Amino acid sequence: MSTYVYGITTAGHPALPEGMDGVGDPPGRVRVLTEGDLAALVSEAPEGLRPKRRDLLAHQNVLAEAGGGGCVLPMRFGSVAPDDGAVTGVLAERADHYRERLRTLDGKVEYNVKASHIEDAVLHRVMSENPELRALAEANRKAGGGSYESRLRLGELVVGAVRAREAEDAAEVRQALEPESAAVGVGPGSTGWLVNVSFLVDRHSAETFLAGVERLRKSHPHLDLSVNGPLPPYSFVEPGPAEPAVSTAGRAER
Repeated sequence: MSTYVYGITTAGHPALPEGMDGVGDPPGRVRVLTEGDLAALVSEAPEGLRPKRRDLLAHQNVLAEAGGGGCVLPMRFGSVAPDDGAVTGVLAERADHYRERLRTLDGKVEYNVKASHIEDAVLHRVMSENPELRALAEANRKAGGGSYESRLRLGELVVGAVRAREAEDAAEVRQALEPESAAVGVGPGSTGWLVNVSFLVDRHSAETFLAGVERLRKSHPHLDLSVNGPLPPYSFVEPGPAEPAVSTAGRAER
């Protein structure tokens, strides 16, 4: 049977509770594979694994329990290797990389920040910032709505101003929070988000980071800001140039 991988840590990491369950139905028993001074937290991989709530929680619970005893490099949900030997082979092949990551990420957590525009608020902002838009809108109002061409022109100008504001806001969010973090990872773009950024934060500096988010909310009331964390530092494991012999099936989006 294939092997499900939760995370990578040191061989001297404190032991997990005896009999800890992982993913699957019935749940697989979590165990430890060691290779030199490294270890992988694994269980048997169930057939047809999908990101169901029970399994997502089981994956997170293993990482949370292990993370309480020290640094763990978290694998994303659905990370599966052909067998135990493939896992230990990756540990041996990429030992230097994993040691470096464990040193770098020790004591740190991830916060994922997403931002989108509140439509009415951002329209009010771009209108207040742009005299040309205000003048054209006022001229159209006085003309009973204006001609088709003037309405089209106004619409184009508004769209352009909102897009420019999106780029400016994305940069401002990152610039405001980056000084409070050790590293930044830009997530995949998606419809509706103008910012999807993960920040690597020292666990003891989390309150300072979150205070920075609150300052952003107050200074940018036209933004809808959401924060997810503290999380294991998924975005900073950095697989590097050599792909591990691990596939990801049924990956869950953050």
